[in-house]
Amino acid sequence: MEIPPSVSKPKILIVDDCPANLQVLLQNLKQDYAVIAATTGEKALILAATAPLPDLILLDVLMPGLNGYDVCQRLKQDPLTQDIPIIFVSTREDAADETKGFALGAVDYITKPFSPPVVKARLKSHLTLQRLNQALLATNQDLTAATRHKDEFLANMSHELRTPLTTILGFTEALQDGIFGQLAQKQWDALSSIDKSSQYLLSLINDILDLSKIVAGKVELQQSPTAIAELCRASLLFVQHQAHRKNIQIDYFIPDKLDLVFMDERKIKQALINLLNNAVKFTPNNGTVSLTVIVKNRPGQDQVASQPQLVFQVKDTGVGIGVADQKQLFQPFVQIKNHLNSQETGTGLGLALVKKIAELHQGDAWVESELGQGSCFSLALPLRFQATRFSSSSSAVANIVPFPSNGLAPLPQSPLVLLIEDNLENRHTHLNYLNARRYRVIAVENSQQAIALAHAQKPDIILMDIQKSEFNGYEVARSIRANPTISHIPIVAMTASSTSQDPARCLAEGLNHYLPKPFRLKELTHAIDRLLA
Repeated sequence: MEIPPSVSKPKILIVDDCPANLQVLLQNLKQDYAVIAATTGEKALILAATAPLPDLILLDVLMPGLNGYDVCQRLKQDPLTQDIPIIFVSTREDAADETKGFALGAVDYITKPFSPPVVKARLKSHLTLQRLNQALLATNQDLTAATRHKDEFLANMSHELRTPLTTILGFTEALQDGIFGQLAQKQWDALSSIDKSSQYLLSLINDILDLSKIVAGKVELQQSPTAIAELCRASLLFVQHQAHRKNIQIDYFIPDKLDLVFMDERKIKQALINLLNNAVKFTPNNGTVSLTVIVKNRPGQDQVASQPQLVFQVKDTGVGIGVADQKQLFQPFVQIKNHLNSQETGTGLGLALVKKIAELHQGDAWVESELGQGSCFSLALPLRFQATRFSSSSSAVANIVPFPSNGLAPLPQSPLVLLIEDNLENRHTHLNYLNARRYRVIAVENSQQAIALAHAQKPDIILMDIQKSEFNGYEVARSIRANPTISHIPIVAMTASSTSQDPARCLAEGLNHYLPKPFRLKELTHAIDRLLA
């Protein structure tokens, strides 16, 4: 092995109580390596821990005092020396001795009398492998750091994108509700376009972030017993308006007697909406889209032993997909283009997200299609029934789902709302809307004002952004809950981070309700009314 002059030679520690063996190894290795030697196990431990550390150790087994096995065991227990490769050199050829050496962490076992060229060849191989392992470790560390930075960037991007969207959607909703006066038809049409484009932008943001989290392994399923018929009807509602505009008939076929099925309802609903949206998007006017739910055994398995699957099938009479293109469909950022769908836009994330969601459930997703003959997309999940609707996995968020809008009696007097929001546009949006809805509102932007006004004014309810530039909203919540005179005041958390851990943490920190931004302003007033009622 040639060592460039600018690179220091690898350091080899030879441990052997026989001077003749030491002399042979020194003579054969000194040209290519920086060699140091020890004749006892005790001396070997000292030299092995002396900087610069050896790149490799040749270790005799049979020595007085500490034998080679004892030395190896101690080196592997020390974090400073545990990664140094060790090659045993011994006169013992018993297979049990070799097995013991490898069990202690050695990388090789050479028997005496040894051939110097063989020793040199093995040294070279293990040193090369060690360098590759170190390079791989450094690369993994760089990748880990890059992944951490990417996650931080995505979290920050989520907050920065959702915050202005909250203002856009909020003012759009307020204008549509007539908060600032009646609208002409052209104004209403313009607002509808703004609302539609904003909702589309929000869906893209959600898809990008969700896919990134799933790929990074940072998504945990929140599984609970789910009513399949209700799930399907709720998913179909999202495409009814789009289908009506294209005069597309929507059909669905769901088994009448299907017990509650264990799944992450929100994610499966997200997957179904993606499939239904695509079906309507790529189906020409006057076509048909259907959602069918069937139960069948996994293909290719024995009908008795195989686990049954719940399969959602979304069929359309659309443009269809060629066989060559079908293999690319579930890849991120891939959208198949042909003359029949060249006018349609999209990022190509929807189907990749469907596939990942299915795999998170130990299921699968696939397509059957022919050009010009429509397509059938299938989402299959293991069929796991649950006797009751409630479980430990769903209880953490049971009290913070969006409140329904019906059945609430008007409050006898105008409630006093303390609004804590550091973003000026969002603060104005919420303040104007709440004032128009006849709430009394005190709006502040920092923690000191918020805590002081909570003490002085005793508001009926507190609305608080929990991810703020100047302070952590959870700390304000803890301060309020620690004071007996104001600890009873309901607190609604508003956040643009929207991670899967936020709802559970809000409950743990003593907050009463959680609204991920951007949210409909009606959701905010419904939450206030329900908490105060």
